Amino acid sequence: MTVTDAPVPAESGMVSGMGFALSDDSRMILQHVRDFCRSEIAPYAAEYDRSGEFPHQQLRGLAEMGLLGATVPEEWGGAALDSVTYALCLEEISAADASVGVIVSVQNGLPEQMILRYGSDIQREKYLKPLASGERIGAFCLTEASAGSDAASLRLKASRDGDGWVLDGAKAWITSGGQAETYLVMARTGGPGARGVSCFIVEKGMEGLGFGKPEEKLGLHAAHTTTVTFDSVRVPTANMVGEEGQGLIVALASLDAGRIGIAMQAIGIARAALEHASRYANEREQFGKKLREFEGVSFKIARMAARIESARLVALKAAWLKDQGVPYGKEASMAKLLASEAAVDCARDAIQIFGGNGYSRDYPVERLFRDAKVTEIYEGTSEIQQLVISRAVFAELEG
Repeated sequence: MTVTDAPVPAESGMVSGMGFALSDDSRMILQHVRDFCRSEIAPYAAEYDRSGEFPHQQLRGLAEMGLLGATVPEEWGGAALDSVTYALCLEEISAADASVGVIVSVQNGLPEQMILRYGSDIQREKYLKPLASGERIGAFCLTEASAGSDAASLRLKASRDGDGWVLDGAKAWITSGGQAETYLVMARTGGPGARGVSCFIVEKGMEGLGFGKPEEKLGLHAAHTTTVTFDSVRVPTANMVGEEGQGLIVALASLDAGRIGIAMQAIGIARAALEHASRYANEREQFGKKLREFEGVSFKIARMAARIESARLVALKAAWLKDQGVPYGKEASMAKLLASEAAVDCARDAIQIFGGNGYSRDYPVERLFRDAKVTEIYEGTSEIQQLVISRAVFAELEG
């Protein structure tokens, strides 16, 4: 049995008053995604974790289902799914292999949303359509070696050059670096601070664009993460997304959607940990009893299930708010904070339930633990999420 053998969580987190209930079409899509994950993603997860192979075949299959442009309108080549349906699909993908999940999440949540919301129709035609169809993979280039949580301190420079810009510098920890064909790059076009940053579309193959070797990470080995270097990369002015000086506005606004994606990735990891631990506790015997009969084990299972359900509720609320066209930044940060903590804790508890076997690579829970940790770090650390949430709380108090 694989991690996707559990029933589709169609009713999990569904609050009819908020419109969480899925339509028949959405249920059919979700079942189709589950079937694909069970047969084409989960069986390869351990192998790709060991080899570090990029999951091209799995991404092609997901692209055929429209999931590499899940929430992009049909006019721009997307599947036009609502955010709740997409979120649940992403949970399924991530429960099968979190590496595939993060690639899909970044594609949908960052480069596509940035071009969709702030790009010109020419940019949408030229860049968004190939991304949404899965013909191209996209990457988001914000982080630098000296600019992580403090995104406004980035140093990659863009200098005017006739009818274009020349980019010099480097980005760090870029998901799908070297594999992606389209890069949304934040570069400094003005003075210090947030207002001096602009956003550019850079294409793989442009002269001067280079990539480091994939980082040797704790987890997510099939999702390549690299440095991206810019050695006098010339980009036409037509490739600027939004207005000059709006780069961080473009980036940070899109991070809200990305955080829902990472929350659902984390929930998928946590759910996989719960499913493996539950089956193991139901089969393994010690002292003449099944592990499930010991409260030390069954209580862990109970808390895992409760934390996953709670995190899913908040994430689906954020997705629903996004579909309503109202602010959802606080809820997205809450979802990422709760879900990432749940993923780490559930994976750790799953290892404890497996005992010595859980520490072995012959069993999947050690991989889940390694994959889970980064969800507390990327697309805004847990500390940044708490900053976002607390600021929203005080703003509501004052408003």
